[in-house]
Amino acid sequence: MPRQLFKRYMPDPEKLKNNPSLRFLGSLIHDANLWHLNRHSVARAVAVGFFWAMIPMPMQMFAAALLAIPMRANLPISVGLVWLTNPITMPPVFYVNYKLGSWLLNTPAIEFPDKMTLSWILEVTTTHWQPLYAGSIVMGLILAAVGYSCTVLYWRWWVNRSWKKRIKLRNSRLND
Repeated sequence: MPRQLFKRYMPDPEKLKNNPSLRFLGSLIHDANLWHLNRHSVARAVAVGFFWAMIPMPMQMFAAALLAIPMRANLPISVGLVWLTNPITMPPVFYVNYKLGSWLLNTPAIEFPDKMTLSWILEVTTTHWQPLYAGSIVMGLILAAVGYSCTVLYWRWWVNRSWKKRIKLRNSRLND
């Protein structure tokens, strides 16, 4: 079951609940859906994580955690999926988001330079932030919807497959 796959890589909920840096959340962090692995909490977590992974901002993990709590999404999965955009993947992902935003806003896009410099990055972030954030929000919403749908469909497929295997095994034992 997908639950076993997720459980293998998840941190211990009790350790996280007692973490001093999460104490400010109080009783909100004790909601069972934040830690349980069921189809809906995992699918919501995938949506939250994918959305915030596309948003170019500091503290994406914190934003994902804050959104996961009211949505009752699995907290560790929400926060972990934010790392899709890590220091290696950020430049190409955010450039694609920028190009999408430029196309959506019908503004001329600047080309990716042969050599990236700090001055080029500062220019892009100060003068071309609207296309970057427009593209990032649209891409985040698209990936959130696709991630949610694919997770629900995969979970259903896995459960149906497991039931069919059980029935087949039970029937073979009865026929023997």
